[in-house]
Amino acid sequence: MTEHPLIPHVRAALHEVEDPEIRRPITDLGMVDDLRVDDAGNVHVRVLLTVAGCPMRSEITTRVTNAVSAVDGVSGVSVELGVMSDEQRDAMRQMLRGGQMERVIPFAQPGNLTKVIAVASGKGGVGKSSVTVNLAVALAKQGRTVGILDADIYGHSIPDMLALGDARPTLVDDMIMPVPALEGLKVISIGMLKPSRDQVVAWRGPILDRALTQLLADVYWGDLDYLLLDLPPGTGDVAMSLGQKIPGSEVIVVTTPQQAASEVSERAGTMAHIMEQRVLGVVENMSWLETTCPKCDDVHRVELFGSGGGVQVAEALTDRVNYDVPLLAQVPFDEALLSGGDRGMPIVHSAPEHPAAVALTELATTIAQRGRSLVGARLPLATS
Repeated sequence: MTEHPLIPHVRAALHEVEDPEIRRPITDLGMVDDLRVDDAGNVHVRVLLTVAGCPMRSEITTRVTNAVSAVDGVSGVSVELGVMSDEQRDAMRQMLRGGQMERVIPFAQPGNLTKVIAVASGKGGVGKSSVTVNLAVALAKQGRTVGILDADIYGHSIPDMLALGDARPTLVDDMIMPVPALEGLKVISIGMLKPSRDQVVAWRGPILDRALTQLLADVYWGDLDYLLLDLPPGTGDVAMSLGQKIPGSEVIVVTTPQQAASEVSERAGTMAHIMEQRVLGVVENMSWLETTCPKCDDVHRVELFGSGGGVQVAEALTDRVNYDVPLLAQVPFDEALLSGGDRGMPIVHSAPEHPAAVALTELATTIAQRGRSLVGARLPLATS
């Protein structure tokens, strides 16, 4: 039977349709199960979902319909949704894992090009998660592919800061699909895996270690330029586990200007050094408040929390680790930064002209322009 002349063009259009969660063409994933075109140019496409309860079913239908409708000669499109069999899911998982059935942490493998950056702080309340989210958004706006792993097991706030609410990852057997967010971010959080939002996570060392392994190995991250990890404050089990599991990871230390915060922030950088991770630098958050003077109409900087904390941490860590740890950014106190986090609209996305957004965007540019340095990093050594 002769193939309809529109079939090759429709196939080509379908190859441009990506699965919203996996970010790969649905044709590569084996999701296109049937394709027919009648004499009037009506196209019927059967698409296989990875799981029956796929939350992106309507988005996939829309993408397929729009792509096929744009092909010259197509007069109508109907999309039928089915579900992959166990064998088809197994084949897809093997393809995504490069033929490996064993669970491995891709970022720890030789030749992996993803830059893994952990955002750490000595104490809570310094805006570590806000810096993580806005840095990720800024990098994505600059064309980078970015994932966020909310590794703050007890204070997982990343989903709310990105308006993900009760979003849950799709589970394809033992493989977890990260939740898509604005600017193409891929996000996973322990909070997304809890049965309910109000459930308390009460885990100790060994369970925390296994949870971090699962979030790194069982999640299909795809090809990332950057993976940012929002660490719990302090120097506990998660920080130590990360250094062991991904030796090539790097650390940004977040502090505020006051001395009390800077002293404990030094410990977070010291822990990274102990785990043989490179400390990229220090970010001072809530550095000052810019306000317009009612008497002279000039804009003045009011240092609400003192000054010098970021410089103090950078200098102390430079002395401690024996290489330059720069002050990467000073982020002004901005009400829009706080309210943006509450509304799920990071300031870099919603108000890029604000001083805090400008500082965070410049931080992303600085990070993106830095080459990978071997100073302070653990080197894989082999003996013959």
